[in-house]
Amino acid sequence: MDNGTASLLLKRPVTIKAIVTNRWKEEVQQQLQNQINQLDSQIQQLDMQGHRTIEEIKQQSIKPIGPQVNKQIESIQAQVNQKKSEILEKKNQFLQQLQQVQLLELNQEVVQAQMESFFRLQQGDNLVKKLNVEVLIRDGVVEEIRGEI
Repeated sequence: MDNGTASLLLKRPVTIKAIVTNRWKEEVQQQLQNQINQLDSQIQQLDMQGHRTIEEIKQQSIKPIGPQVNKQIESIQAQVNQKKSEILEKKNQFLQQLQQVQLLELNQEVVQAQMESFFRLQQGDNLVKKLNVEVLIRDGVVEEIRGEI
């Protein structure tokens, strides 16, 4: 830039919006369902590990099982239940998202992601306009870039 105008290279947030199509809905629903299935298998593994650990403690303990061992078993069960409730909370969030996606109307625009881009700012530029940039996609293909690039 030899014209003597000072400029800065800055970062800005860019909102990525998707146009809701049948294909988009199917893909998002499949992703959410996969995450829900993963959480279900985590719960099963957690239950099995907890059960296995408790059984090992019972087998290694002197019979009858004393209060110290019972406390240890209760502690393990409490840890398992705590972790399960955290996983169930995540699962409920995914189930709510799944329900919301099913209710979306076709051709509606939804925010899909946030990214960053660099832009050059010079004296006289409208900063507000330069900061408000959106990219609109339909089934992964850029359909429109909104705002001052």
